Amino acid sequence: MIFNFFDVSPGWGHKQLLRIDAMAIEEPKFEILQTDGNIEIRRYQPKLVAEVLVDGDLSEASNKGFRQIAAFIFGNNRAGRTDDPTSTIRIPMTAPVVIAPQIRSHPNSEKINMTAPVIVTPRTDASASMQAANKWLVRFVMPSKYSLATLPLPNDAAINIREIPGTTMAVLRYSWLNGIDRVQEKTEELSRWLVANHYAALGSAQLARYDPPWTLPMLRRNEIMFEVSYPAS
Repeated sequence: MIFNFFDVSPGWGHKQLLRIDAMAIEEPKFEILQTDGNIEIRRYQPKLVAEVLVDGDLSEASNKGFRQIAAFIFGNNRAGRTDDPTSTIRIPMTAPVVIAPQIRSHPNSEKINMTAPVIVTPRTDASASMQAANKWLVRFVMPSKYSLATLPLPNDAAINIREIPGTTMAVLRYSWLNGIDRVQEKTEELSRWLVANHYAALGSAQLARYDPPWTLPMLRRNEIMFEVSYPAS
């Protein structure tokens, strides 16, 4: 799957892409509660997110949702937070972008730093696989400097802004590419671990990706995540 940054900001050049790749990236804050090899139980702090519901398979939905929310953070928004209505703010990118399966340049704009993960969640039955999903929730975590009162509003009415309370997540870390078969394999691997360790998943799986598309496959950071109760029953 390819995220096309040029679609949302046609003026970008190659040097600008390299500069963004080298920037320090903010990531959601969490505490590690348990570790077992490449699996961790993490307690995440509350966060502010922008999300959109999209149709299609994993690749189609990821690209469509990414472009919609990326357009918002790159300036398709209503800032209205300063005395100068034409002012813009360039905000550092964050990571990851989360993609998770779900059950069942404007003159008055502000540029928001990208966050990661982007989350895509297939909207389907809880027992269904990633491969069966055809509706997804794509989510960007907003930079921690923002609140509901200070975050610019999206011009795209399909984008929802909301606060997510602190959550406990079971997380499986892995590298390489994210074809749907591999994502399904890793989802089932984490599901088996949850059962063996007496954890109950509280929702559907989420796929978190931390790297831009030009990152070499062996260097990519990916995670499958389930919300869980802690401690295990």
